[in-house]
Amino acid sequence: MKTSARNQFAGTIKSIKRGDVGCIVVLALAGGLEITASITRESCDELGLEVGQTAVALIKSTGVIIATDLEHIRLSACNQLAGLVSHVERGAVNSVVTLDLENGIQITAGVTMQSTEALDLRPGQRATAVFKAGSVILGVLA
Repeated sequence: MKTSARNQFAGTIKSIKRGDVGCIVVLALAGGLEITASITRESCDELGLEVGQTAVALIKSTGVIIATDLEHIRLSACNQLAGLVSHVERGAVNSVVTLDLENGIQITAGVTMQSTEALDLRPGQRATAVFKAGSVILGVLA
């Protein structure tokens, strides 16, 4: 599968909480990492999602926020993946920032130059990738 989403994570569905309108799906990745997706009940049913099934999570880099100090801050976004900045590609308006997570997993974020400079983002720095469950698209093999 090829997509324009920079972040593509294969994993196993760990849990599904079905509601009347929506579902919360937790995808387990290598190294104990988890990604939570919030999708419609209709999508959950159409994809035939089941616990134990393999699925892919897609997250556009522009949907990922980079934070450098969350020790005293609580956020409503349930996806918070800590790692080390491995690469910062600076552009005229935006930067592309890559975090190394665990077991060779990387996540990429599109960050404004203003935020890149304000956070002084650089390789080797600890940071956290933050994204909402509603920003995750789930896919399965057809």
